[in-house]
This record gives sequence, structure tokens and C-alpha cells, in this order.
Amino acid sequence: MKIIVDLNLCTGEGLCVRACPVGAITLQDGKAVIDHEKCDLDGICIPACPNSAISLEE
Repeated sequence: MKIIVDLNLCTGEGLCVRACPVGAITLQDGKAVIDHEKCDLDGICIPACPNSAISLEE
């Protein structure tokens, strides 16, 4: 499993960046990018995104 970002939905508001307790999300070129090495799959970022751009992929 991994957390993924739908770049078509991401508007780069950064709420997911602030929500991630392990610092696994950054904004690059105005879009959220997940560092899968840091991500602990807690999913806190998923509801933090107002555009539903983040999801858990099986």
C-alpha cells in the first residue's frame, strides 16, 4: 500500500504538508509530493486535503 496524490486534483494548498507528522509531504511545482521512504501510512493527510486529491492505493 502507498499514499498517492492525484495531480489533476491537487491545487497545492499545503494543508496535507502541515498535517503530515513525519514530514513525508512537500510541495514541488505547486503540487503535493509524497516521500514514500518517510511515509508511515497513517493517512492523516487524506482528510486534510480539501480537494480529495490524496488517497490510499492498495
